[in-house]
Amino acid sequence: MRSAGRSWLLLTGFILFYVIYLLFGALIFSSIERPVEEKLRHDMEVLKREFLNQSCVSAASLDDFLLRVLAANKYGVSVLGNVSVTSNWDLAASMFFANTLVTTIGYGQATPLSDTGKAFSIFYALIGVPFTMLVLTACVQRLLYPLVLAPVSLLQRSGLEPRSATAFHFVLLLFLVVLCFFVAPAAIFTVVEGSWTFLDGIYFCFISLCTIGLGDFVPGMQSGQKYRPLYLGSVMVYLFLGLMMMYLLLRTFHKLSDIHGLTTLLQLPRCEDSDSDEDRDPIVDRGEASQSQTEKAASRPLEPGSQVSYNTISKG
Repeated sequence: MRSAGRSWLLLTGFILFYVIYLLFGALIFSSIERPVEEKLRHDMEVLKREFLNQSCVSAASLDDFLLRVLAANKYGVSVLGNVSVTSNWDLAASMFFANTLVTTIGYGQATPLSDTGKAFSIFYALIGVPFTMLVLTACVQRLLYPLVLAPVSLLQRSGLEPRSATAFHFVLLLFLVVLCFFVAPAAIFTVVEGSWTFLDGIYFCFISLCTIGLGDFVPGMQSGQKYRPLYLGSVMVYLFLGLMMMYLLLRTFHKLSDIHGLTTLLQLPRCEDSDSDEDRDPIVDRGEASQSQTEKAASRPLEPGSQVSYNTISKG
């Protein structure tokens, strides 16, 4: 019990540090990029006035105007007067950018304007991406028992065969994930964004949670959107939970493949090879281990904890 408590405490510390890391990145990105964005916005206003003051516009002037406008629009700065002047680098938007950076979603709606911002993005992602994967792995490790192993064990005790129990559980989990992380959020995005259809919402959820991040649909980018910081914060929470559930779904499918022989058929590594007999082991085991256990743990750096396999559920 004491080791399990330390494990949960360590996981809580990971999540807290993750939030602090995002906030730190948001502050740095905002302080670096917002002045550059404001200068670019001012340059666009000057360019527009100069263009309007010309009595006779040449083809070269028009080409230069369009090139500079398109270049500014690429960085989220519009020359149109009826577009909201909401910054892409305020604290909320910067934190949203940092979140999409470390989760590898990368919508591309906002990109660093300065060389300093680009250099910091490399350094920030170099640390943030593996740490985010570590936090997601640790969270899934803790959720695997209550959401996967325990329900399957209950189904088996109710009389279902192991194959039937695992298949039924996977279908049920898939249904819940689709309902809670695709259908329901898509309906919310349709209401909040206004211009999005329900299909657009489903499309955005799928592209985001698969970390494809095409960037053709990005929440919170419409002008005059109310409660934008709160909205972007809610989307960040949704993306983290959604990525966690997608990873859990993949782990569950891997275990299902083990039971149904698909893993052996395709000659893939079995999911049990990365699991042991105790789910509630600490994330970091400080106890002394034998040389063989150390070598085995070293071969699976992303699985510092352990889980019970499907094959051992019916024996418990």
